[in-house]
Amino acid sequence: MYVYLLTSGKYGTLYLGVTNDLVRRVHEHRTKVVRGFTSRYDVTKLVWYEVYDDPITAITREKELKKWQRDWKIRLIEDDNPNWDDLYPAITL
Repeated sequence: MYVYLLTSGKYGTLYLGVTNDLVRRVHEHRTKVVRGFTSRYDVTKLVWYEVYDDPITAITREKELKKWQRDWKIRLIEDDNPNWDDLYPAITL
């Protein structure tokens, strides 16, 4: 299981999600298969994710992060990915 953050660009709109298949889910966001928030605001760049062994822990973490202030989420991204690089190409190898 994965908890992940997407963005429209550096310091842009953020989207937080949870999935059991990160490559598939990010691909869905990027190709705008599902109409909604990410397609409306062009939020397609994977900038952060965490891996979990079980769904309950991942969902709990997602709910915790959804309560966080935007600045805290930005700090979380920049601690691991200071340049806000798109991590999607690396996970598709």
